[in-house]
Amino acid sequence: MRILVIEDDPKLAAFVAGGLKQAGFSVDHAADGLDGLALARQGHYAAAVVDLMLPKLDGLALIEILRAENNRLPVVILSARAKLDDRIRGLQAGGDDYLTKPFAFSELLAHLQSLIRRTQPGETATEFTAGGVTLDLLTREVTREGRRLDLQAREFALLELLLRNAGRVLTKTFLLERLWDYSFDPQTNVVDVLVCRLRAKVDRDFEAKRIQTVRGAGYVFKVD
Repeated sequence: MRILVIEDDPKLAAFVAGGLKQAGFSVDHAADGLDGLALARQGHYAAAVVDLMLPKLDGLALIEILRAENNRLPVVILSARAKLDDRIRGLQAGGDDYLTKPFAFSELLAHLQSLIRRTQPGETATEFTAGGVTLDLLTREVTREGRRLDLQAREFALLELLLRNAGRVLTKTFLLERLWDYSFDPQTNVVDVLVCRLRAKVDRDFEAKRIQTVRGAGYVFKVD
């Protein structure tokens, strides 16, 4: 999943983007309201994190424009304005959630995950099971036939995509766009390397090989 971060403080933006990437998200960043609005209009995002005090176009105006255009992009407002009236204005402008600075990244992540589950059709499930493999989005725990698998963040995100689409072939381009930034070269082998790493953990010690390559097409999580 891809998250849009609209924040003019470079240190804070890097902190949020870095944490989201570690959690398995892909991230785009805009440093002002106009650039953020242009990106939000593209419709590629599961959610956005929006600061209120932005150059060129403030966060409230940005959200109001999106809602006036019937753009339902889920928005978590991130602001130093902590007064009740400020929170009310943010929500009335069309924000879906409001988090005040300073904040713990784990809190922001929990708000985003909850918002995505509430707003994305068909994305309310928090646990996926196929072919003896179970992935829990809340506890971040993965097991195969009862045996716990220790996955890194991007391995977890890849397995989530495969399980959500069990039995369907996912192209390398599809995986690249959802697991990395668009700036990656489509000819890169990062997808193959990640699949190889995940396959070693999911399939190596089991007879049935779930993660399979479809030559010339992509990868599929095979179920019986």
